[in-house]
Amino acid sequence: MNDNLTLLHQTGPETLMGRLLRSFWQPVATSTSIAKGKARGIRILSEDLTIYRSENGTAHLVGGRCAHRGTVMHTGWVQGEDLRCMYHGWRYDSTGLCVEIPAEKQARERPLRIAGYPVHEYCGLVFAWMGEGNAPEFRLPRKHMLEEPGRHIVTIGQEWDCNWFQQIENSLDAVHVSFVHTWGKSTRFDQGITTSVPTLSYEETESGVRQYATRSKDNVRVSDWTFPNNNHVLIPGPQKGDPWSDITIWRVPVDDHRTMRFALSSFHASMGEEARKFREGADFDYNPADDHELILNRHQVPDVSDAQMIAVQDYAAVRGQGTIADRAIENLSISDAGILFVRKIFQREMEAIRLGQPTKAWAPLEEKYELPVPAAEKSAA
Repeated sequence: MNDNLTLLHQTGPETLMGRLLRSFWQPVATSTSIAKGKARGIRILSEDLTIYRSENGTAHLVGGRCAHRGTVMHTGWVQGEDLRCMYHGWRYDSTGLCVEIPAEKQARERPLRIAGYPVHEYCGLVFAWMGEGNAPEFRLPRKHMLEEPGRHIVTIGQEWDCNWFQQIENSLDAVHVSFVHTWGKSTRFDQGITTSVPTLSYEETESGVRQYATRSKDNVRVSDWTFPNNNHVLIPGPQKGDPWSDITIWRVPVDDHRTMRFALSSFHASMGEEARKFREGADFDYNPADDHELILNRHQVPDVSDAQMIAVQDYAAVRGQGTIADRAIENLSISDAGILFVRKIFQREMEAIRLGQPTKAWAPLEEKYELPVPAAEKSAA
């Protein structure tokens, strides 16, 4: 495979892409997945880590193994803001600094450390800064549609068994909607957007990429993709005329072969009662990766809701490329304009890192931007 293409899927801390991803706040867990006074092991960006909540409820992220003899830290005890290893009682603070070795009565000249990363909780997700130097202000992940009064937020976290970058490319591929999202069964998604093949255009913004898919003058679907791994789109309501919901999804590498998908679904409290119940009652914890055998090997469609079917269809497409897509066998066409566009941006940013130069100063959009709803969907027929 072309070396530049191989760089795209790599995630380890020593790789160019791994270093690039670590220069952004990344979601690493859902807030509800870690209880007060408890710890659990996670793997993210090809690192084994420990996430825990202090006795006061503050989330912390430290290394996965004790510096003493390498046993896992998540089997230990949470004590105040610290975490104590269960093997020989070595205690670490939230920065990863070893602050107590019970069997040693005199402090070591050179303090011992495991990894320790700053965290920030936002809209039901725990974000971490895993880059070098001091963590920047928590700005770029924020979205106005998640913070407006009168919004309901549903938080989802699930693991898919394939590389993160083919999921990024899927986000910047507006043509797939006309085909992938008719697979298995028709849903409100393809009905609301229509299945005609769109005309595509892309522009780089301060925060990422704005994607336009024009199917008619009154049907222009726009997605607001935030560098390096977040997509924001609108999803139709359960009935024509219902308000559309904002969905924003981060694809965060577990390692080169697995991805955590952290999604926030935001909808107005003014949504009709039936639509509100639909959104709040849908089983958003459903993970199509659990039905891998059924979907990809038996070629059967699981009995799921319309909202869940969208994920099933995307999973069938991107997982069908393999755990890591072989880009050497591609024959790209005009429909892949967005894929080529975003690859060039990533390659530009990785080249800057390789040369020791600054990358682009990515920042949130200054203006509040509302994604458009097709005219035919704005009122009931």
